[in-house]
Amino acid sequence: MESIKNLLEIMAKLRDPHTGCPWDQQQDFSSIAPYTVEEAYEVADAIAREDLDGLREELGDLLFQVAFHARMAEEQGAFDFDAVATGICDKMIRRHPHVFGTAREREKGPQKGSWQKIKAAERADREVHSSALDGVARALPALKRAEKLGKRAAAVGFDWPDPSGPGDKIDEELGELALAREAGDEENMLEELGDLLFAIVNLARHLRIDPEQALSGANRKFERRFRSMEQEIIAAGQAIQDLDLETLESHWQSAKGRRS
Repeated sequence: MESIKNLLEIMAKLRDPHTGCPWDQQQDFSSIAPYTVEEAYEVADAIAREDLDGLREELGDLLFQVAFHARMAEEQGAFDFDAVATGICDKMIRRHPHVFGTAREREKGPQKGSWQKIKAAERADREVHSSALDGVARALPALKRAEKLGKRAAAVGFDWPDPSGPGDKIDEELGELALAREAGDEENMLEELGDLLFAIVNLARHLRIDPEQALSGANRKFERRFRSMEQEIIAAGQAIQDLDLETLESHWQSAKGRRS
C-alpha cells in the first residue's frame, strides 16, 4: 500500500546518516526495544478503554516501531520490512492448514492442539538440540512468561493432572514463605514469594483463567473502591492521611458495599 511505502521512506530519511534526525540516527535495537514494549502496552490500554480512535493511533505507533527495527536490520544487511511481512504471511499460512491448506485439510477443519504442534515442529526445524522451553522470550512480563513456561512444560507431560496439584503447591509455598519471614531471611523470602507467584500462575492455567486478565481486574476493582473511599472521606471533611487504620477499614467496607 502507498501508506506503507511512505512510512518506510520516512523511516529511511530519519535514519539517513547525513540528513536524518540525530536522535533516530543514534538508536540501535537495544535502545528502541523499550519503546516497542511501551507501544504494545498502549495498544492494550486503548483496547481496554474501548477507545477506537486511540487504538488507531497506538497501532500506528507500534507499526512505526516495526519499521524502525526493520530499517536498522536492513542497514546491517540482515533483512528488511518486506522480509518481515513475508515471514509472517508464510507463518500464518503454515499454521492455518484448515484455511489455506489442501482440500482435505480444509474439509477436516481446525484440529485441537494443531497450532502448538506446528509451532513445536517449527522450533525443532530451527534447533538441533532444542528444549521444550526454547522460544519463550525473556523480555516478556514475568506473569506472562510464567504462564508460557508452564504451558510448554505441560505440553510434554510435566504437569499436575488437575487444579488440586497447583492448589496444594500454593499452600506449600505459603508455608515456606512464612518460615522465611520468621527467620528474617530476605533472600529466601524473595525466592519463596517468586515460587508462590509461579504456583498461582499454574493454578490459573489449570482453571483456564488468564492471570494477567485476573490481576488487571483486581487492580481495577481496587482502584475503583479506593477512589470511592477517598471521595467519601473528602465529603466528610476529612483527610485520608489523618485517619487511623480502623477508621479507614470502616470506609473501605462502606466502599465495597456500594459496589462502586
